[in-house]
Amino acid sequence: MIISLDELTHEDGEFLVRLARKTIESYLTAGELPRVEVPEKLKKLGAAFVTILTYPERELRGCIGYVEPVKPLAQTVMEVAVAAATQDPRFPPMSPGELDHVVVEVSVLGDHTPFRPARRALPYIRIGETGIIIRRGPFSGVLLPEVPVEYCWDPETFIAETCVKAGMPPDCWLDEDTEAVLYRGRTWTEVEPRGEVVERDLKREYAERCGRSV
Repeated sequence: MIISLDELTHEDGEFLVRLARKTIESYLTAGELPRVEVPEKLKKLGAAFVTILTYPERELRGCIGYVEPVKPLAQTVMEVAVAAATQDPRFPPMSPGELDHVVVEVSVLGDHTPFRPARRALPYIRIGETGIIIRRGPFSGVLLPEVPVEYCWDPETFIAETCVKAGMPPDCWLDEDTEAVLYRGRTWTEVEPRGEVVERDLKREYAERCGRSV
């Protein structure tokens, strides 16, 4: 059974962030995964990304995830937490000394809606709510719902940047053979290292940061 975004509570999101943090700390300090009791709900299949950000700058330090719900959600979070800390090709592996200077985010992905050609997706992109996957042949790329909020992108820029993420030209979404997949996402984050966990209100962040409503 696949978990629904709407059934996740704040407590579930907090658990997942704490789990990601605990997993990263255990792996970096002891080379092993922690043993934890997982709520039954979080044993349902789920797709998720773990993002690690420097603190207080909140600059990207690592981000890895699954776009398909192929494993239990809690297991997925543990696996991608380790990967984000040690296997993101854009960064060197984290060291234990960084643990006090990063915050951890968990994004859970919801149902997918495919559009082919990709340009048909444009009217349905909601900044702060929608994430995008772009696919064409051997190329694919994914951007989370929080990315356009960070950069104040509009929907057209968002889909173009997803093309770039996929290794294609920014206008790839106009190609008849390109597919766009839209999905909902929810993101929980540490306010400070090992601190309070909150769910990000991406629409409010977009309005405040970018001066735009959605």
